[in-house]
Amino acid sequence: MDKTLFEDLKQSLHEAAAIRRGKTAPGRVTEIQPPDAKAIRAKVGLSQTEFAQLIGVKVATLRNWEQNRRQPTGAAAALLTIVEKEPDAALRALHA
Repeated sequence: MDKTLFEDLKQSLHEAAAIRRGKTAPGRVTEIQPPDAKAIRAKVGLSQTEFAQLIGVKVATLRNWEQNRRQPTGAAAALLTIVEKEPDAALRALHA
């Protein structure tokens, strides 16, 4: 490994450790908000049972999302985002 590259990597690790210990502030912080399943379902006007069937999850899973006991992740979060941003297109596609 190139000595300059190794020194840069080592410096980055020292900075990360300082941030972790709270001695240095991070350069930037990115917060990703999970989709609000309850608001999305209300926007499309479906019951919990109807919406859960539409997106292919159990009603209990949807309830957990809506009551903030769990957060949708991965494909479920992506699908909820699509339904939120383009509800008409999503409903047409999912009802097909």
